[in-house]
Amino acid sequence: MKIWGRANSINVMKVLWAADECGVTYEREDVGGAFGGNDQPWYLKMNPNGVVPTIEDGGRIIWESNSCVRYLAARYAAGSLWPNDPGERSEAERWMDWQLSTISDGMRIVFWGLIRTPPDKRDMAAIGKAAKELGTLWARLDGWLEGRKYVAGQHFTMGDIPVGCMAYRWLALDIERPELKNVRAWYDRLATRPAYARHVMVKMT
Repeated sequence: MKIWGRANSINVMKVLWAADECGVTYEREDVGGAFGGNDQPWYLKMNPNGVVPTIEDGGRIIWESNSCVRYLAARYAAGSLWPNDPGERSEAERWMDWQLSTISDGMRIVFWGLIRTPPDKRDMAAIGKAAKELGTLWARLDGWLEGRKYVAGQHFTMGDIPVGCMAYRWLALDIERPELKNVRAWYDRLATRPAYARHVMVKMT
């Protein structure tokens, strides 16, 4: 398997974490950001959006990070990361979709504002507003996790991966946030997973 994408991209982190959880052997090549390459014809032929990650597995090309996670889980971890029960699987998938549809914009504003923007150019009003709104959004997950160990129930699944990547940044950023005991307990469980520590719990750049 080949994975194209820079390791400090949160979307690449999802795929690396999932691949390790699946026990897949892969080769990764730095693409995107300071490494470039994602605007080149050879890359756009695989991924016309020109974003990372892209994976190749046995001649099949897959892109869009959450689709990559779904693919890896379905092919290599059916019955565990990929729940066989359609109801449990729908719960995993809805939180994957929630990560994209509901918290991504606010997390981008806060992360880029604090980590990838020089201090003198930061829009602290926008960052503060986004952080406050995110507190309300993360509280929805906190309520859902009451009585559950993971987003799809009592077992770790693919649904924990996209949201779990965001959770590390949410809890590590220097912002005010509500005390969400269920989110914190869930995060603490994720933090015991070697692949999460290896690929996600890293210095933010």
